[in-house]
Amino acid sequence: MITEIDARALMPSITKIIRQAGETVMAIYATDFETYTKEDASPVTEADMAAEAIIKPALEKLLPGVPVVAEESAAAGDIPDVGDAPFWLVDPVDGTKEFLNRNGEFTVNIALIVDRQPVLGAVLAPALDTLYTGIVGEGAHKKVGEEAAQRITVRPEPAEGITIVASRRHGDPEILEKFLAGRTLHETKNAGSSLKFCLVAEGSADLYPRFGPTCEWDVAAGHAVLAAAGGRVTFDDGKTPFSYAKQADFLNPHFIAWGGIE
Repeated sequence: MITEIDARALMPSITKIIRQAGETVMAIYATDFETYTKEDASPVTEADMAAEAIIKPALEKLLPGVPVVAEESAAAGDIPDVGDAPFWLVDPVDGTKEFLNRNGEFTVNIALIVDRQPVLGAVLAPALDTLYTGIVGEGAHKKVGEEAAQRITVRPEPAEGITIVASRRHGDPEILEKFLAGRTLHETKNAGSSLKFCLVAEGSADLYPRFGPTCEWDVAAGHAVLAAAGGRVTFDDGKTPFSYAKQADFLNPHFIAWGGIE
């Protein structure tokens, strides 16, 4: 079993790995990079593949025998059988459409799953020079540029109403309106990629309801940061804790990421 002490000891290595991947992503971002289309019609770029080529072997070396489930390898049919054992979830570039639109809202994501729950996560937004990290039970931090890392926590429900963070490209307004029945909505913020979890984790938003398609590698690192900051992620019933290794293709049902609200 991998303990929280082990997770704390791993974080410096994870930070180094994700920074290295981020540098490679940004080098490609500055070029006229190639874009391809996967079998599911979603886009993938050189940056996705280059970042994964850095992260996956580095994690395999860091914890030998712990499998790595990574988006581009999975798309190519390389999906290890994880069962109930610890494993890594990697999304080398989450928000590829944001990457293509060059708006900076894309992230590099690494998470460690133990007992089907995230225990450690790192989310790097390289174009924003911002790194979020979290160890569940230990706390979460945000580091911008050369500034010292700052501890982040979710906020209690504001008196003026909640702020929702939503995807720029996915969602169902009717389902969202039904979900919000009885709550006062103060503001809706739009953001790309796993940054939505991080906005809730740092107290800039209160709720991220996702009523659209995702895979486990899309959410695991952000989930870890949010849980470390005092938040939670549930299935769309609002009660059942979100879990991992749910099915062989790692697809997710709808879910809700909660800050400090009930």
